[in-house]
Amino acid sequence: MDVQQLEQQLNLSFKNETLLEEAFTHSSYVNEHRGKIFSDNERLEFLGDAVLELAVSQYLFRKYEKMSEGEMTKLRASIVCEESLVGFAVHLNFGDYILLGKGEEQTGGRTRPALLADVFESFLGALYLDQGYEQAQKFLESHVFPLIHTGAFSHAMDYKSQLQELVQKQKDYAIEYEIVEESGPSHKKEFISRVKVKDHPFKEGRGRSKKEAEQRAAKKMLDSYSDES
Repeated sequence: MDVQQLEQQLNLSFKNETLLEEAFTHSSYVNEHRGKIFSDNERLEFLGDAVLELAVSQYLFRKYEKMSEGEMTKLRASIVCEESLVGFAVHLNFGDYILLGKGEEQTGGRTRPALLADVFESFLGALYLDQGYEQAQKFLESHVFPLIHTGAFSHAMDYKSQLQELVQKQKDYAIEYEIVEESGPSHKKEFISRVKVKDHPFKEGRGRSKKEAEQRAAKKMLDSYSDES
């Protein structure tokens, strides 16, 4: 991993570059280098998730004084969901710097959405530990908050409501959501939700929460309706 190149790209200088390397170290890489001292990024990802949620919450609270609690919650969810985090990581070329095991590399891990989302959060956790909350916030002000201001998340990705409206307009069918799979440790759960609409093939969505999985399943169902029209 070229730490100096990444720092130059981000216009940052880490006091503890080991933290930055750890943020980009996947567990598969650690497993293949057991004879050396490496730590994967899972603990940093846990911390970065909390830093991100706090920073986004604070930004929304201060920026949108007339926005209700429910609206802020919905908007925040769309900003911190896996799909958005993947977009941030891709925009910053984070995939180029991840340290992966050979097996994970060969199966396309460098572009795997969940892995990229984790790396974005682990980087934020490392930045927080190395330079404090204010610097982490400045980073988000440069790379994330401008997207909120331009309205990139204004729709709040409420695909469940959109699907409900569409189905009700066509036929009065019930929509059923079911969590069909739950995996991962308690701090890093992944859920698979299945959505069913009468006379239509079911669709599934993955997410880091039950709500996100349902939203992604609803989006796939919406997309299938669009393909038919």
